[in-house]
Amino acid sequence: MRMLAKTSQPKKFKDTMRPEYDMSGGVRGKYAGRFKGDVVMVPIAPDVAAVFPDADAVNDALRMLLKVAKKVSQAA
Repeated sequence: MRMLAKTSQPKKFKDTMRPEYDMSGGVRGKYAGRFKGDVVMVPIAPDVAAVFPDADAVNDALRMLLKVAKKVSQAA
């Protein structure tokens, strides 16, 4: 693993925000409280997401897959 030395000067970012995007009324973290601290957000491909109606369905399918994988590994 390559370690990079910290620089004393912060990086300067070019403002690329378009003028028509008005964020002046925005509230930081407005929806953050909806998620528990242990929630991990993972992007799912649109074709996969189309099969599952909600997060519970995704979690149920993954739990079933884990059970099958565990049984297969124990049989080997």
